[in-house]
Amino acid sequence: MNLAIRGLVQRFSDPRSGASTTVLDGLSMTTGDVQALVLVGPSGGGKSTLLRILAGLDRPVAGSVTFDGEPLPQDEPGLLRYRRTVGTVFQAYNLFPHLTAMQNLLLPLVHVHGLSEPAARGRVQGPLERFGLASHAHKRPAELSGGQKQRVAILRALVVQPRRLFLDEPTSALDPEMTAEVLEMVGELKASGTQFVLVTHEMAFARRVADEIAFIAAGGCPVLASPAEFFDSCPDPRIGAFLQRTLHA
Repeated sequence: MNLAIRGLVQRFSDPRSGASTTVLDGLSMTTGDVQALVLVGPSGGGKSTLLRILAGLDRPVAGSVTFDGEPLPQDEPGLLRYRRTVGTVFQAYNLFPHLTAMQNLLLPLVHVHGLSEPAARGRVQGPLERFGLASHAHKRPAELSGGQKQRVAILRALVVQPRRLFLDEPTSALDPEMTAEVLEMVGELKASGTQFVLVTHEMAFARRVADEIAFIAAGGCPVLASPAEFFDSCPDPRIGAFLQRTLHA
């Protein structure tokens, strides 16, 4: 996965006051050929906004994004087609509460990607077993732990066989044990060759899973580096201050 971003700008307006906030301010970066790109940085720096643009969920005010030499579409029909080729996982699971885990997994396969229900069940069964969720397939989200819900959400994005995954802080609402469950699953995805962009505050995991780490702060990307460079020898003082806060919090 080669990602090139040029002059990305994103602003949001407050409908009540009319005030405008610039979240991304001319962000540019170019990765190497990576499988796992991890976005880190302080809260409010633009990580989640950038991820939503990369996933085709939001359109920027200005700038361009290219994956593997292919520009991200700028029109809504093009973005809709693009969104069908990728998977996105959010902090809040976004599972349908009235459906079982199995039904949540089948829904996009049948109603978005046009598979028959038997074909969709056949595609889902193996991953359910692989990630330890087969015995929970009949349960609704309220009957699942936080870690199980997030694993179902990741699996729902994965079973559509996306070109790449986008994961936005998938462990932020979880306790340490549930966090470990989800991070183990993401680690298995890395081992299996899945391409993904991950926003996380788990620095030890970022170091282990990333091919490159992008530091997103104040609407820009001042540092894009390998994990070794980022954690051991990065000269940018902002990185040192950030790591001191996160690693010793």
